[in-house]
This record gives sequence, structure tokens and C-alpha cells, in this order.
Amino acid sequence: MELERFFPCDPCEQPLDRPVEDGGFCGIFRRIACVGDSLSSGEFESLDENGVRGYHDYFDYSWGQYIARMAGCTVLNFSRGGMTAKNYCENFAWCCDYWNPDRRCQAYIIALGVNDILNARQEPGSAADICLSDWTKNEKTFAGYYGQIIQRYLEIEPNARFFLMTPPRSGPDSNPEYDARKDRLAETIRGIADVFENAYVLDFHRYAVPHDELFTRRFYVGGHLNAAGYLLTAKMTVSYIDYIIRHNITDFAQAGFIGTPYSYAGLKR
Repeated sequence: MELERFFPCDPCEQPLDRPVEDGGFCGIFRRIACVGDSLSSGEFESLDENGVRGYHDYFDYSWGQYIARMAGCTVLNFSRGGMTAKNYCENFAWCCDYWNPDRRCQAYIIALGVNDILNARQEPGSAADICLSDWTKNEKTFAGYYGQIIQRYLEIEPNARFFLMTPPRSGPDSNPEYDARKDRLAETIRGIADVFENAYVLDFHRYAVPHDELFTRRFYVGGHLNAAGYLLTAKMTVSYIDYIIRHNITDFAQAGFIGTPYSYAGLKR
């Protein structure tokens, strides 16, 4: 047996160089939550003969549920079409009981920002807007609300791992102003990850294929992904998490104890 075949750790490997089909080491988490908007909810866009558009969240097609089927774990959709970090904190999570400790998870994948920064054109703020000692003192910016989400889930499960997803790049013919906002959003999310010990970036902005004309023709219907697009996103997400775990394996040595009162003293929780 060659360990490298099952646990490759080439220092030159990039995050999406090695696709995994079975969830890979993402499977060490038995309970994961996806915090996000329409693209985390398996939303399909319809268009009738009168030109009226409809937007439909089909959670079974979400990349989170594809991950659940790949990795054999439980994945909860803490998401809805149109979601923003502000709405999540001020209304949605409370109304849906997502702050309930009984719904704690070992890992949280957060995919927010498109509706906040790209569509509503809010200013993103920065990690400096997060008060690490008291989330109620966070600034009322995208970064402040995003940080609050992490902080409140850390209150519920202090040893949870967080995977923060940046938006993929657009094609070469996209609007430069839109691209600049997307760049700023990705930069803000990277900065937020830097201030939390157990947060990692799923940097699709740097490493995923751009959502250009060819990609949208294959994987979109209207302005949202189609079923194949959500499955592809799931494959990229588990492959990226697998990469992070393999290259930071000691950070995850006690993943099996997350959500329990137990630990192995002397090792990082």
C-alpha cells in the first residue's frame, strides 16, 4: 500500500487539482450546514410564455444536498433565495430557529455576498468591523453581519469549522464595475477568514473556472444554475474541503469530537 495514493499531499497541489467523487475527507464531518442564498438553495429560474419569471428553491438539487449524498453525511440548508447577511442576522435565522443549539453542526459552509454586494451594491466593509469579544458591537456592514453569523454559531459550537466561499470570476466580456465589486467581495471574505482561528476560504474566485459564456451555456438556466451546475458546484466544494483537510490535517485531528463534551488533551480542538 502507498499512503500517497489515498492521502496525497503534494506541496505544489492547487485546491481544485484533484477532484473527488465520494466526498473525500469532507466525510469526516457528519453534520454540515450551508448558510447562503439562492445558489445554496438549488434555486431554478422559470420563464412562462408571457415573459413572467419565477424563482423556485428546490433544496434537493442544492449543492449541499449533493454533498450529503456524496459524503454520506447530514447537510442542513440554512438558506433561501435572495438572502443577505443582514437579513440572515436580523430576521431569517431567528424566524427559522437556526440559532437553536439543538441544530448545531460540526462545520458551516457560508456562501453569502452576491445579493449584498453585487446586486444591492452595498459597501462590504472589512474585518475591522467585527468586534471579536461582542458581536452585538459589530458594525452594520456586510462584513459585520457576516462576522456575526460566525460568532453566533461559535457560541453554539465553539469547535466548529467554517468554510467561507468566494464568488467565481465572470467571463472576459463582463461589466468591469461588476467585476471590481466581485473582487472586493472576495477580498473582504478572505479578510474575515483571517480573524477566526477555524475559518478557511473556499476561494472559487481564485481557483474555480470563470462563469463565462461557455460555462453559463452549459450550467445555467436564466440567471441561476441548472441541475448539472449545482452538482458541479458540489463536486468542487467537496474537492476543495478535501484539499484543505489534507493540507492542514492536524487542524482536524479532533473533528470527531466536535459537538461532544470530549477532547484529547494537548491536541488542537
